[in-house]
Amino acid sequence: MKRLEGKRAVVTGGGSGIGRASAIRFAREGASVLVVGRAGNTEETASTIRGEGGVASAMITDAAVEENVAAIVSRCVSEFGGLEVFFANIGVTGTNTPLLEQTVEEWSEVYRINTISCFLAIKYAGRHMTTQGYGSIILTSSAASLRANAGAISYSASKAAVNNLAQTAANAFAGTGVRVNAVLPGLVETQLTRKVFEDARARGIESKLGHVTPLKRPGRSEEIAAAAAFLASDDSSYVDGQLLSVDGGVSSTHPYGRIAL
Repeated sequence: MKRLEGKRAVVTGGGSGIGRASAIRFAREGASVLVVGRAGNTEETASTIRGEGGVASAMITDAAVEENVAAIVSRCVSEFGGLEVFFANIGVTGTNTPLLEQTVEEWSEVYRINTISCFLAIKYAGRHMTTQGYGSIILTSSAASLRANAGAISYSASKAAVNNLAQTAANAFAGTGVRVNAVLPGLVETQLTRKVFEDARARGIESKLGHVTPLKRPGRSEEIAAAAAFLASDDSSYVDGQLLSVDGGVSSTHPYGRIAL
């Protein structure tokens, strides 16, 4: 039997990268998937799933706006008959401008998309899941939440907040049967990191990407999706409040360098 057979799942940021790979993986594992995103490629992901014989619908909306997240949960429940899995996966990288030149507005937008979206997923998916007595909420954090100079400062800080949110929410749901965990990807080629990879290719140094990891390579979206599918499934039924690093081992190494003020 497929691990997610009979489960109903939401995947935000499902139009590309980790979200797309996760939506497709969830469907292949047997879930009905509501693919959520802000661009037309969201429907392409749902279409790909249906083309493989899976069950999927697309919803174009901003998953960091409260009324939209409430509507996402309602749509999944009304269309598929329930909700067992919510993967809150939208994100932005923030700016690499010098720290002392950054603005409150820039930080607020990074936190809105990276952190508030996760809180809203927990709030609205959690309301439904606590009523039924079970469910899995998965948040996308980052290896950058654990070490310096692995991302923009606002990005790293916002993802560190996601880590604590996963742990505190797991405890807030104690005794309800609802689990909350975070997956922490390392360097993976996605829409967010595409410029890094394109610049490296242009300079002829693509092979050096990921060299700071013990595995000596960047990751693939499908590898993060495999971890998310584990957290979505009953195979992880005793996993709660955990930060699952899928980063080639980079979080086991020492931070390096410094960000200039």
